[in-house]
Amino acid sequence: MDTRYDVIIIGAGAAGLTAGIYLSRAKMKTLILNEGAIGGQMTLTHEIANYPGIESISGYELARNMKAQAQKFGCVIRSNIKITSFDLTDDIKSVQINNKDTFTAPAVIIATGGRSRTIGVPGEEEFKGKGISYCATCDGDFFTGKEIIVVGGGNTAIEEAVSLTKYASAVTVVHQFDHFQALRHYVDEAEKNEKINFIMESVISEFHGKEKLEGVTIKNLSTGESYYREIDGVFVFIGYVPNTDMFSSAVTLNKNREIIVDETMLTNLPGVFAAGDSIAKRYRQVTTAVADGTIAALSASEYVNKFKQAHEEALTV
Repeated sequence: MDTRYDVIIIGAGAAGLTAGIYLSRAKMKTLILNEGAIGGQMTLTHEIANYPGIESISGYELARNMKAQAQKFGCVIRSNIKITSFDLTDDIKSVQINNKDTFTAPAVIIATGGRSRTIGVPGEEEFKGKGISYCATCDGDFFTGKEIIVVGGGNTAIEEAVSLTKYASAVTVVHQFDHFQALRHYVDEAEKNEKINFIMESVISEFHGKEKLEGVTIKNLSTGESYYREIDGVFVFIGYVPNTDMFSSAVTLNKNREIIVDETMLTNLPGVFAAGDSIAKRYRQVTTAVADGTIAALSASEYVNKFKQAHEEALTV
């Protein structure tokens, strides 16, 4: 089994797979290590209709195509593994999996992505991508003419509630407090929109349906009363969680636990790059992750070529 590579990519979402495609096509010996299933967040999207050049494709199918393309160019992919230790500070970085196999490379790309903060109530896991969404840009069009709920009270929730009125016939904002955390001008815009109404001091306590979401149980936190409501879709905007915990002592994170990178996707460590939803940025789309992965791959390739040249020159001195 090969253990020495030019670049190790940690994560096989859109950013990681794109980096794998670019690097392996550039003849870089590339390894992708992924703790979960291939594809990351994009596999939760039932249909992607805004990917340039592709009229419509499921997130799962797009991930499968990316994986096959990377492997076609020679990229090695190990999935459903557990990263048990790593050292990113030496010239040659090392990553161990399953307390057993250790792989080394002069460059590493962290592309572990992130996850939308979930409500954590019965039915949520079952109906993800089947009526429950965490991305208005991705899925808003699929709810044209339908009634939906938006959960949350921050800037993103209120902005997206207004945005979703372009598609939905009615939008109900459900928020657990009696006031919003969003900036006043966002709230004012939402309150002026005739399609939007509000249910305050309330939460969704359960999702219901058969093949897809059909309704929710809403609980009033002030009175304790619960009731069932039929609904076509629910969009959850209660925060975002980057998958960066394992790297908190290695690379610099911001207050939101996102990895800080420069324009080349370089972290604070030489030879360590990051891309995708784990980095500090405003927008999180499949296309932005692909762009990040491209930049990280080109930067890592340049770094490895310089690294090899420097070591070859050192040996000839």
